[in-house]
Amino acid sequence: MVLHRPHLTCAGIAFALYLQHLVSAIEVPLDLPQPPTITKQSVKDYIVDPRDNIFIECEAKGNPVPTFSWTRNGKFFNVAKDPKVSMRRRSGTLVIDFHSGGRPEDYEGEYQCFARNDYGTALSSKIHLQVSKSPLWPKEKVDVIEVDEGAPLSLQCNPPPGLPSPVIFWMSSSMEPIHQDKRVSQGQNGDLYFSNVMLQDAQTDYSCNARFHFTHTIQQKNPYTLKVKTKKPHNETSLRNHTDMYSARGVTETTPSFMYPYGTSSSQMVLRGVDLLLECIASGVPAPDIMWYKKGGELPAGKTKLENFNKALRISNVSEEDSGEYFCLASNKMGSIRHTISVRVKAAPYWLDEPQNLILAPGEDGRLVCRANGNPKPAIQWLVNGEPIEASPPNPSREVAGDTIVFRDTQIGSSAVYQCNASNEHGYLLANAFVSVLDVPPRILAPRNQLIKVIQYNRTRLDCPFFGSPIPTLRWFKNGQGNTLDGGNYKAHENGSLEMNMARKEDQGIYTCVATNILGKAEAQVRLEVKDPTRIVRGPEDQVVKRGSMPRLHCRVKHDPTLKLTVTWLKDDAPLYIGNRMKKEDDGLTIYGVAEKDQGDYTCVASTELDKDSAKAYLTVLERPDRPRDLELTDLAERSVRLTWIPGDDNNSPITDYIVQFEEDRFQPGTWHNHSRYPGSVNSAVLSLSPYVNYQFRVIAVNDVGSSLPSVPSERYQTNGARPEINPTGVQGAGTQKNNMEITWTPLNATQAYGPNLRYIVRWRRRDPRGSWYNETVKTPRHVVWNTPIYVPYEIKVQAENDFGRAPEPDTVIGYSGEDYPKAAPTDVRIRVLNSTAIALTWTRVHLDTIQGQLKEYRAYFWRDSSLLKNLWVSKKRQYVSFPGDRNRGIVSRLFPYSNYKLEMVVTNGRGDGPRSEVKEFPTPEGVPSSPRYLRIRQPNLESINLEWDHPEHPNGVLTGYNLRYQAFNGSKTGRTLVENFSPNQTRFTLQRTDPISRYRFFLRARTQVGDGETIVEESPALLNEAYTKNHVDIATQGWFIGLMCAIALLVLILLIVCFIKRSRGGKYPVRDNKDEHLNPEDKNVEDGSFDYSDEDNKPLPNSQTSLDGTIKQQESDDSLVDYGEGGEGQFNEDGSFIGQYTVKKDKEETEGNESSEATSPVNAIYSLA
Repeated sequence: MVLHRPHLTCAGIAFALYLQHLVSAIEVPLDLPQPPTITKQSVKDYIVDPRDNIFIECEAKGNPVPTFSWTRNGKFFNVAKDPKVSMRRRSGTLVIDFHSGGRPEDYEGEYQCFARNDYGTALSSKIHLQVSKSPLWPKEKVDVIEVDEGAPLSLQCNPPPGLPSPVIFWMSSSMEPIHQDKRVSQGQNGDLYFSNVMLQDAQTDYSCNARFHFTHTIQQKNPYTLKVKTKKPHNETSLRNHTDMYSARGVTETTPSFMYPYGTSSSQMVLRGVDLLLECIASGVPAPDIMWYKKGGELPAGKTKLENFNKALRISNVSEEDSGEYFCLASNKMGSIRHTISVRVKAAPYWLDEPQNLILAPGEDGRLVCRANGNPKPAIQWLVNGEPIEASPPNPSREVAGDTIVFRDTQIGSSAVYQCNASNEHGYLLANAFVSVLDVPPRILAPRNQLIKVIQYNRTRLDCPFFGSPIPTLRWFKNGQGNTLDGGNYKAHENGSLEMNMARKEDQGIYTCVATNILGKAEAQVRLEVKDPTRIVRGPEDQVVKRGSMPRLHCRVKHDPTLKLTVTWLKDDAPLYIGNRMKKEDDGLTIYGVAEKDQGDYTCVASTELDKDSAKAYLTVLERPDRPRDLELTDLAERSVRLTWIPGDDNNSPITDYIVQFEEDRFQPGTWHNHSRYPGSVNSAVLSLSPYVNYQFRVIAVNDVGSSLPSVPSERYQTNGARPEINPTGVQGAGTQKNNMEITWTPLNATQAYGPNLRYIVRWRRRDPRGSWYNETVKTPRHVVWNTPIYVPYEIKVQAENDFGRAPEPDTVIGYSGEDYPKAAPTDVRIRVLNSTAIALTWTRVHLDTIQGQLKEYRAYFWRDSSLLKNLWVSKKRQYVSFPGDRNRGIVSRLFPYSNYKLEMVVTNGRGDGPRSEVKEFPTPEGVPSSPRYLRIRQPNLESINLEWDHPEHPNGVLTGYNLRYQAFNGSKTGRTLVENFSPNQTRFTLQRTDPISRYRFFLRARTQVGDGETIVEESPALLNEAYTKNHVDIATQGWFIGLMCAIALLVLILLIVCFIKRSRGGKYPVRDNKDEHLNPEDKNVEDGSFDYSDEDNKPLPNSQTSLDGTIKQQESDDSLVDYGEGGEGQFNEDGSFIGQYTVKKDKEETEGNESSEATSPVNAIYSLA
């Protein structure tokens, strides 16, 4: 991570520039009378495009608003008489319009603008207007240039004189740039110089091109064609300028000689402030080197630059100190020569003291100073309102003394604009400065109550621009008290600004500037706030990551909380585009799936309106290497070849290995195989080859990130054939049927065949030294021998052969013909019960002659026939246990206790099972039961817990009962364990709680005569218990409970009143007196338009049932609470019973339709509640 210090502030960036203008002239507010001031004008040498309209700018300010006039070539230019010329409104800018025709050249000349009002006249500089010119190249015939090889040559360009001068460059007629170096280069005059001509220079032609600035056109000169005469023709492919090439071709080596400038010395004049360009071009064989020196000292430091292969020396912004003698030294191995250039620096006029506007009060004295320098020294001329001061009316209060005008006891009415003209033979300067006599009390020009914010310990300034005549004095105060602020940490400037060297927290406050003169005073306040600096406390760090990973660049910032913070990211110093793969967060940047293009410098920039801080880190992305290239085969031999390659870019992760692969086009064309592996430090290897393979190679580079793409394959290399050196491996013989034997082997691959027409000689015989061999030649890796006896051994040999011969004698392998099913079953099968889940078996083995193959195992097939428990369904799926090898005993386990089983035995060979033995039956004794199927826990209230469970899925005997162990616990504390025993038919238990807060853990298991079975463990739920406890605590003292009880009592009272009124009115009341909507004919209770309250009052709610005691109960589980009706709420009494509100939802249309006046009465309101 690189933190950029010192800390930058936005105000501080412009602070240094501002300090240069702290003592600038005071501006006169535009609402006060003042002479004209030129504010904008065109450049002195003004070149315009002939295709566009011409705009000659001249703008000025003043009060009254100035009027404008122009002179052309020293004479008055009447704008009104030329229809093509107009002047912009409230401006002196001339517009010359050529849309309707006309020649821009007719308006070339020297223009000057005059801005006038009642108080004087201001002048612009003399503007020399010229129209850009792009003349055509004169037609000329260019002959073929014949030149001896090694001779110097210059091709002249001589471009047409354009305005401005065109840019020159050389190309061939096919628009290919001419290659330039220290031997061939273009001079500043546009000519093309050859230090010495070589034969390859004749391979192209040479055309000079001129590009004109305004028209953006390129004009091409007829091309030069070279014919190079050489003493010794050559066919070299390299055209590099080696020093030994000349003598090899018979070119005489020569000492340097200057082609430009000529001779041994020259002189050059340059004007101060422009760039000086010195040039030396030399010929010679070989091409000389150029070096530059200054006589009597070093080349100007920081201003010099070598160009054009050291043939040009550029000195920027020349000053008088750069005068002197410079020399260039041209040298090659044959010698050296030098040329001296005497440089003289002249100067157009430049200001030493430019006249400034002068504002005086009546009776005050003042002066205008105009001092300039130049070489030769410029002459100073004063003008007043555009006229020579000598020709102006006499003014007793004014005295001209060379470059100074002194004013004494000025009075109102003496205002004027004075011009100072400083000129010599190289140019002129013109400056306007007005003298304005005013009587004005002080005024503050800045807005009232400014707010200035500054970063702590930074330099700042408080501005208080002011005006008055006489010039007021200005003082600063802090918080309206104390002495004038000037000195120490403060510096007051003449223009009203208060500079603060270091702003501290204690410098915060309100500053007051007071301007005073004899006519009065004015003041303004500026509030200063000092803010904490912005700092990156944890910036990004340099990282090396693999492609596809997710790097994170940190940028945690501390800043002043009252300033808005903006965090931006740069990549390689350019704004970073945050795409889908990047996530910008408050404290960093995350890149998802980083790629090679993400590598680079990342800069976090934290900025506020006042300052900024930045931190930089470099992200290196490790990528798989680029593929190797340019594979080459050398050192070709019968069984080897050298492969050489050029490594690709390692992409920031060193290459650790190279994998060489090969492909052949006979056995597996298009399939690549690994050949060998080499360290990443080599790029050449000798490869071992096999005969009769048409090889093609490629190379893969490997680094820690992964493997590169394969290289482009090499050329093919064919090796000669030979007889095989090895035989097939993996030879084996086995029967697939009872009367055959299949012989198989692993075939030779492409690098083992060694020749064409690869085949295999298969030989076999029965395992008997006196037996005869049978043989067969095949091409596939398989041969079947038929009509073989059952399971007899054979001797087998497989030998490889090609057109060049046979492989060495193969080894003999033993194989067997096919097997048949065993003919006998195990006998005398005996069973001994070991425990409730296992038995021991013994049997008499079968005779080996009856197996008819290779004995694999004995198998015991068994199945559960029934359970000893009544009415218990069992699965009769057959299972078996294997006893590998020739054995006569084994154990069958994982049986179900208390069951009847059946069992039979077989012997097995490679073909399958033999005949089955007689079926044996046996019972298993009782065992311990499995765990109960489930254990459910319910808590109907805080005093009890209900348990319910189911019988075990596998009783494994006759159940004798259940054992329940339980203990209370609260967090890490546990109570003592209690035990309950139950009968085998009991599956419920209610536990009376002694502690309403604690939870309980239950352990339940069943048992038989054998013992206790597996245990099921459950815990009482926590949430319901805690809810009960929370609601139960001090409920009678809760405010909400008391309010609810009061509301219920009030509601019951209202219902009793309604019932009383209803009974008093006969039990019925109308509800549809004013109802127009159609009544449901099925509703018998509404046929007469009345509603029977007593009948409806006793109807049960939907989804409910009536109990024997007449209460309404829920049809669903009685363990939970369900809301009844719309919006009804329920509560529990202390005995746990349910109290509910039963509401009847009225039809919306009925409510809206019944709008009688009775609805507003108290009685009707009570009816509506009912």
